[in-house]
Amino acid sequence: MELQAQTLVSAKWLANMVDRNPVGPGLRILDTSWYLPMMNRDAKKEFAETHIPGASFFDIDECSDRTSKFDHTLPNEQFFADYVRNLGIGNDSHVVVYDASDFGAFSCTRVWWMFRLFGHTQVSVLNGGFRDWVKRGHPTTATYSRPEAARFTATMERSWVKSFEDMTKNINRQQFQVVDVRPRERFLGWEPEPREDVKSGHIPGSKCMPFSEFLDKDGMMLSPEKLKEFFEQSQIDLQKPLCGSCGSGVTACHMVLAAHLCGAPWATVYDGSWYEWFTKAPPEHVVTEVKPEI
Repeated sequence: MELQAQTLVSAKWLANMVDRNPVGPGLRILDTSWYLPMMNRDAKKEFAETHIPGASFFDIDECSDRTSKFDHTLPNEQFFADYVRNLGIGNDSHVVVYDASDFGAFSCTRVWWMFRLFGHTQVSVLNGGFRDWVKRGHPTTATYSRPEAARFTATMERSWVKSFEDMTKNINRQQFQVVDVRPRERFLGWEPEPREDVKSGHIPGSKCMPFSEFLDKDGMMLSPEKLKEFFEQSQIDLQKPLCGSCGSGVTACHMVLAAHLCGAPWATVYDGSWYEWFTKAPPEHVVTEVKPEI
């Protein structure tokens, strides 16, 4: 029986692993950095300049359904399997994901969730990300050696993904709680979305838990105790079904990771998230709130 990897690993743990055993089929490290255009960062270029020794680059946009009009829509099982096996990842590989964002974690939770979604539980998030790795003085490199392709079979857990139709039906049926992790100002409709063709607001009945608030000031995930407090303060019951949403399905996975750390591994993701919702939903299902005058 396959054992589940530790959900979070520290920079110290990973550095020790890399020191003892060179990165190979048993351990694969992925830089999963991805940024919004407004961040003015080039993830691939930065990876080419500096990354954790032995790491490969996982491109969220490339590993997606390229026929979809929406950003980085999930690929099918075969596409995902082919993509990760070409990164040297097999079904027995322990995969550690990180990103180089200033937050400490931004896009890496999406890739953590994708591996689990496609049946690979041997995946961990580097707590604190590249930011903490560098802060602690661990080595970096610009050298990259393409790993030898491995054998990988993917089996997708389709119940973990919510569609536009699922979200629409849920407005009246309320079968699951919806957690939106975008900044509160965008959730309320007070600040613009990063995409010019999308206005801000939220899905009826959804609650806001900004993804950055799952992290402490050092970019580390909050403890399970503090995460549970955050869910409770946000009026989210971890004993009931819940679904994460964001702008386009990336940071929604922070909520899934947080719920998993709290012993609730059944959280789902609305893959199309706000971008799809705003595009397809009728005006009455795009909720905004009046900003109070100061």
